Amino acid sequence: MGVLHKALFSLFALILVSQAGFAQKATAIPVEQVLALAEKQYTGYFSQYPDSTKYPRSSKEDGTILLTSSRNWTSGFFAGNLWYMARLTNKESWRRRAAAWTETLEAEKNTTSTHDLGFIINNSFGQGYALTQNPKYKEVVLQASATLGRRFNPTVGAIRSWDFAPFTYPVIVDNLMNLEMLLSAAKLGGDTTLARIAKTHANTDLKYRFRKDHSTFHVLDFDPATGKLRKQMTHQGIADNSCWARGQAWAIYGYTMLYRFTGNKQYLTAAQNAADYFIKQTNRIPDHIPYWDFNDPAIPNSPRDASAAAVAASGLLELSKYAKSPKKYYGSATAMLSSLCTPQYLAAAGTNNFFLLKHSTGNKPSKSEIDVPLVYADYYFLEALWRHKNYTTLALQ
Repeated sequence: MGVLHKALFSLFALILVSQAGFAQKATAIPVEQVLALAEKQYTGYFSQYPDSTKYPRSSKEDGTILLTSSRNWTSGFFAGNLWYMARLTNKESWRRRAAAWTETLEAEKNTTSTHDLGFIINNSFGQGYALTQNPKYKEVVLQASATLGRRFNPTVGAIRSWDFAPFTYPVIVDNLMNLEMLLSAAKLGGDTTLARIAKTHANTDLKYRFRKDHSTFHVLDFDPATGKLRKQMTHQGIADNSCWARGQAWAIYGYTMLYRFTGNKQYLTAAQNAADYFIKQTNRIPDHIPYWDFNDPAIPNSPRDASAAAVAASGLLELSKYAKSPKKYYGSATAMLSSLCTPQYLAAAGTNNFFLLKHSTGNKPSKSEIDVPLVYADYYFLEALWRHKNYTTLALQ
């Protein structure tokens, strides 16, 4: 064997060893053990809270469970959790339970007072349709998408988020997540106007969402009459110039999803830039689970946000499918998932009001839901586990 051939052979062997090691690390997430725990938790939940018109959200200050009505923006996540249990276990019993907590949400398909119909309907009926192809579920998604489209202002070029003061026409980073339902509806044969609305919203968001260092503003407030940007600010972060961790995670996930539907490389670049910032911040933390705001001066004596880690991990796993250098994103996702699967963050069976993850932060400035379980943390955690289980080999291509 010549010198060049020996060198090439050695390089090839090194690559194989490196990839094998990466694959071993990537598959170290204890998916089956987490599923066994989740089955115990949710079975315990059903035994105490069988009413499928009430939806778990979090824990109250007194330690009791917080249940909501279907109108709450978090109502669709529990059904989504159950659909992911059905995917991950392939058990008909979880499909039946998912259907029960999905179908009680149908009335919200006509609700015009919220921008969060994607969270409510797409995470329940949309997930259900993907798994069952039930035509009724498709109809609900299409109707909810048409309803959400009514909150679009063509002058601003975006869907309005909140309807309350002090905001004039707020567009929050979270709203990127609701675009998935519109794009799904267009793909399912709905009005193609819905896809145009989603893309226009994304393009408007992209103009103003990011700072030069690729961190995100939480809220963009516009003048609805002129479409002019009034202010870049926060509502759930510590300050207007800070980076709220879950907001950054929404941006990673949202722009990755937008690239999946559109193939627009500007969205892919935005997702990668947002991810690079998030990874840089969490690499400074031994367990990679972010503090609620990356700029909180109280760090390290500051609340963590497991929900931000779960959202980011799920988004990063999908991003690894599209990025030219997937290992960075896949490796960061598995680092966060590994920590979320430890007793520090994963609750023991029968505890934590039957939620899976501990130590999330909802809205610290409002002194609301600090260091508690959150149903959407569990949703994106289960989604990340499902993606990990299905994307492992893709990370090495």
